[in-house]
Amino acid sequence: MNHTTPRRYAIVGTGSRARMYTRALTGTHRDRGRLVALCDTNTTRMAVHNRIVTDAGLDAVPTYSPDDFTRMLKQERVDEVIVCTVDRTHADYVVAALDAGLDAITEKPMTADLDGLRRINEAQARTGGRVTVGFNYRYNPVHRQMRDLIASGAIGEVGSVHFEWLLDLRHGADYFRRWHRDKAQSGGLLVHKASHHFDLVNWWIGARPTDVFASGRLFFYGEENGRRHGLAADYERGHGEDAAEHDPFALHMKDSPDLSALYLEAEHEDGYRRDLNVFSPGITIEDDMSVLVGYDTGARLTYHLVAYAPWEGYRIAVTGSRGRLELDMTEFEYTSPHQDEATPVRGMPAPKEHTSARLWLRRHWQPPEEIQVAVGEGTHGGGDQLMLDSLFGGGDDGIRPDHADGGNALLTGLAANASIASGAPVRVADLLGDS
Repeated sequence: MNHTTPRRYAIVGTGSRARMYTRALTGTHRDRGRLVALCDTNTTRMAVHNRIVTDAGLDAVPTYSPDDFTRMLKQERVDEVIVCTVDRTHADYVVAALDAGLDAITEKPMTADLDGLRRINEAQARTGGRVTVGFNYRYNPVHRQMRDLIASGAIGEVGSVHFEWLLDLRHGADYFRRWHRDKAQSGGLLVHKASHHFDLVNWWIGARPTDVFASGRLFFYGEENGRRHGLAADYERGHGEDAAEHDPFALHMKDSPDLSALYLEAEHEDGYRRDLNVFSPGITIEDDMSVLVGYDTGARLTYHLVAYAPWEGYRIAVTGSRGRLELDMTEFEYTSPHQDEATPVRGMPAPKEHTSARLWLRRHWQPPEEIQVAVGEGTHGGGDQLMLDSLFGGGDDGIRPDHADGGNALLTGLAANASIASGAPVRVADLLGDS
């Protein structure tokens, strides 16, 4: 990479998450990269991103529709594409970028289905282009400490991993009011959300999944569950509905100028509503999932994801031939039903800016040792900022996840979905059609 000439980036998909990249390329990382184009089906959302650009003292960048994506790449002399679209369409833009001779960064998951995975792998093999998956949790300093300790042999050969992830009543609910609630769009939480977690395990223990058995159900959200638990309120969406005004599960986008600009004021173009009732019909994803995974090293994973917990965080234990590592992470210790300083937008998840962690090393025949951890500042335990440094710094830090990493995390989730559907274990090789 030539450090004297900033690399030229285009962003496709200009929703909320994409703002992190727009702000980085026009602010914190503008000396390392240049935002040169935006692409989306919705011109209103692109205009919101261009206001971020002009507020940074830069000229607005050209905007394109998806039909003009390949023309944009050539006309704006793009070097790398950042894909932040709906999960189902990630592969379309990654493949198009690779075939144009460019590199691609995609938000996790790498894609949402087997067809997209095959197309990305074939395009990468055909072109040799670089695909990076935005697994920001790899960059959390505590997770890097976990990997270093495991790699050092502190607990010997890894035999098993236990991983419990809790999404609280704000964060968990948020997946059930937007497009993620449709499994065809997102792959469900075992693909969209758990790909983070499956990637961490793959990375920590240096292994690939071979067989998966899973069970899952919609227990808490959805119309029937809401009525059974006495939680349902009679409204279609949060905005403008009197019945939603005092419902702690309702999202009130009017509380946020950003959400209003990105979504409320953009609805006239595509009809997308960001604030559906979490206890309404039409939800096709699960909210409570358990997964058993076997790896090519012989290690086993027990994994549980719940999306209706009273607090946000996770517990991980890695047990090996010489001991055990135990990590407790608290990202938000209590979910308030009211608007307060931590949650200024009613219904939105609280920002993960004050993560706390405790890490214990328990060697065989020795007293437990608490390892001092370096929790990063900012969102996701400092992971977002450090990931941006890696993405736009251009160096090989040994962490940057590629298409193979994205594929292995995705395959765990897809195999789990297949197992839930069939009620039987699934071999990853069979999923891929390998002999």
